[in-house]
Amino acid sequence: MESFDMSSMASSIGVSVAVLRFLLCFVATIPVSFAWRFVPSRLGKHIYSAASGALLSYLSFGFSSNLHFLVPMTIGYASMAIYRPMSGFITFFLGFAYLIGCHVFYMSGDAWKEGGIDSTGALMVLTLKVISCSINYNDGMLKEETLREAQRKNRLVRMPSLIEYFGYCLCCGSHFAGPVFEMKDYLEWTEEKGIWAGKRPSPYGATLRAIVQAGVCMALYLYLVPQFPLTRFTEPVYHEWGFWRRFGYQYMAGFTARWKYYFIWSISEASIIISGLGFSGWTDENTQTKGKWDRAKNVDILGVELAKSAVQIPLVWNIQVSTWLRHYVYERIVKPGKKAGFFQLLATQTVSAVWHGLYPGYIIFFVQSALMIDGSKAIYRWQQAMPPKMAMLRSVMVFINFLYTVLVLNYSSVGFMVLSLHETLVAYKSVYFIGTVVPIVVILLSYLVPVKPVRPKTRKEE
Repeated sequence: MESFDMSSMASSIGVSVAVLRFLLCFVATIPVSFAWRFVPSRLGKHIYSAASGALLSYLSFGFSSNLHFLVPMTIGYASMAIYRPMSGFITFFLGFAYLIGCHVFYMSGDAWKEGGIDSTGALMVLTLKVISCSINYNDGMLKEETLREAQRKNRLVRMPSLIEYFGYCLCCGSHFAGPVFEMKDYLEWTEEKGIWAGKRPSPYGATLRAIVQAGVCMALYLYLVPQFPLTRFTEPVYHEWGFWRRFGYQYMAGFTARWKYYFIWSISEASIIISGLGFSGWTDENTQTKGKWDRAKNVDILGVELAKSAVQIPLVWNIQVSTWLRHYVYERIVKPGKKAGFFQLLATQTVSAVWHGLYPGYIIFFVQSALMIDGSKAIYRWQQAMPPKMAMLRSVMVFINFLYTVLVLNYSSVGFMVLSLHETLVAYKSVYFIGTVVPIVVILLSYLVPVKPVRPKTRKEE
């Protein structure tokens, strides 16, 4: 009877039983995270974090999921215990190697497209957490004056205990789908230190807002997804349409897919907020009347849909992973005294692609993203080079950058959704590779028409 009920419920919302089981456990992270607030001791909180995450993983994915999680966790902790000076390097490469192996073995992208689910998504989040913990423990050996601001903030002087480490890795509010957070924040939250030492705001209003947002996102996704199936890209009827209709369909397919992620991240946000971990300070430290919950935030929906520049996308989409990539990849491959360039951007996007999986669609999407961002920077430089008296033309350039971002983002996202090389190229070819050609042309023009921003003249002192 239970199986029948699950099947009926799953079919009523158009998902598989496995996905429904995951969604129920995922939503359960909200009350489970709420209950964390009432666990009496620090040790008890660590045990509760680890046990609740492991239990929900077991209910969602089965016993094997926790065995998979133990591998990167063991790699990270052993590297910190045995060889601290290289712990970050060891964990990064071995952790990614194991994740790639799981991607290849399970081919999760195909399973997700067909309505299946496995623990690879949670393993992706866990991999980033164990890597950042090891790197920050490595940074704890270095002199503070040689470190960047983020390194100083997150460095670990002492090695976390085993139970602290397990609690951090499996903390259920972020275990399934993020957001990624730092070990130092987790310890201060558990021990009521740092910003958690003093007055804290009520989390209930912010939690309710996130839950309502999740409900709206899911409703919109369920309404749109039957109208814009991904299979349409390879159907004859799609290729009978004109260019603008095909291009419009690509936009709507990308727009539809994003609401699924908005739903997932809204639930995670609610879970992290209600636990208290999402608190990130006050909007006004003097009055302390309104709290900020930026640590829980993984997406700014309006920021994504109305982005004026492709450069803004990493700041508003999968925010905490973007922050992780900036701190642990992008900034660390820039030589001291040098500025980051296209190579650093491409390398960071490549790491992001590999983290998602080895499907051609992922690789193409993130290479496209590097081109998209670099092209958007060029448009912005041209905009800034215009003198203030040309305000109207500046506004036109802002609008052009907005259109450019919408065009290239939704074109590129097709590869992220369909994954296979054949389907990706068929979809791109149907609109004459416009989202690839335009960024390349803009980047080449930026070399042919280099500009310097106009700066207001300052009067010399008499």
